[in-house]
Amino acid sequence: MASVFLYHVVGDLTVGKPEMVEFWETETVESAIRAIGESTECGIPVWKRRSLVGMIENSESRQQRFVGILNSLDIVAFLAKAQCLEDQEKAMKAPVSEVVVPDNSLLKQVDPATRLIDALEMMKHGVKRLLVAKGKVWKGMSKRFSILYNGKWLKNPEGSNSSNNLTVNTNRPSSSSISQDKFCCLSREDVIRFLIGCLGALAPIPLSPISSVGAINVNFFSIQASLPAIEATQKPPKDPCAVAVIESTSDGRSKIIGEISASRLWKCDYLAAAWALANFSSGQFVMGVEDNLTSRSFPDLAINSILGDKSNNTVNGGGSARPKKFSSRSIGFNPGSSSFGTGRSMYRGRSAPLTCKLTSSLAAVMAQMLSHRATHVWVTEDDNDDILVGVVGYADILYAVTKPPTSIIPIGRSSEALVTEIHT
Repeated sequence: MASVFLYHVVGDLTVGKPEMVEFWETETVESAIRAIGESTECGIPVWKRRSLVGMIENSESRQQRFVGILNSLDIVAFLAKAQCLEDQEKAMKAPVSEVVVPDNSLLKQVDPATRLIDALEMMKHGVKRLLVAKGKVWKGMSKRFSILYNGKWLKNPEGSNSSNNLTVNTNRPSSSSISQDKFCCLSREDVIRFLIGCLGALAPIPLSPISSVGAINVNFFSIQASLPAIEATQKPPKDPCAVAVIESTSDGRSKIIGEISASRLWKCDYLAAAWALANFSSGQFVMGVEDNLTSRSFPDLAINSILGDKSNNTVNGGGSARPKKFSSRSIGFNPGSSSFGTGRSMYRGRSAPLTCKLTSSLAAVMAQMLSHRATHVWVTEDDNDDILVGVVGYADILYAVTKPPTSIIPIGRSSEALVTEIHT
């Protein structure tokens, strides 16, 4: 086990993190879009309001007030509903309680002195955010051994029966008192940024191929390019929140041409994206072919700027919204060929999915995700960058870096052997 996990605590990752401001479920969808644009991992935690304002609450009551994490794909899917398309202004004023998927297990409140290895275990088992008190002082470093690893207690200091439940004593007393209202929120992206600065301590895992450290998830979600794009949101995946848009080849393999994901829609024009999601096929949605069709095929959309830029929405200073026809550029994609099925392999605009190879190193994939602010990277075969093999997400990286070095498969396999090994 790398010493970086045994000698660091969660508080080490909170340096420079701003204080968290709660986003309540009574806020509007329009406000959520602005907040998501400034968030990490394309989503924001949503909270219930306190029943008694001004009361100091304990960690249990704060945990109970947490509702879930709202991401950009959730909002676009909501706005793509028929009733929302009919009255977009009303949809933008709807409370986020109508959109967010309740899941209280996605966030945990922990003490700054919580060991990093324990925090990683929580994130490996589904936690996406850690709520950490700011300003608390902890003495020394983490103990040499964690109280918890692989979901099992390593020792029982109280002498009671051991437990296999994934729980940690996250309410240890601190050496200083602090207002209970000052917290910061750590995401998995923050953890990966910390780990990429400790690559030497994690050797040899970071320089090993992702296929040899078990970082590739082959249970990814996909949708055929010919199917309606709205079907990708009927059962949206949770982690990563992404659906690969594929075409089947003659030999039964999957060729990736794009993706419908929260990270791809992170800072898009949500209303335009919702209209496209409801009216286009998956292939058209990601390729941007609609730009080359006649303007008569699409309605004029009076779309106000959602991200706060009002300068382009007025005509002669009159304050009225300027009608704007739908364009794939407005949802973050460049236009492609007007003939769907022609020149697709040559197309590499902003709609091109973020991909890596089977033999890409774990460090390279981590850097790729952080530089693009992406929650995942699609994995393709070494000799064909269109044939989809799997996906690497944050949870997959955390599994890989905490894996014992003895379980790493030796380097030197052929790409065919690596593909066979993954599929088996």
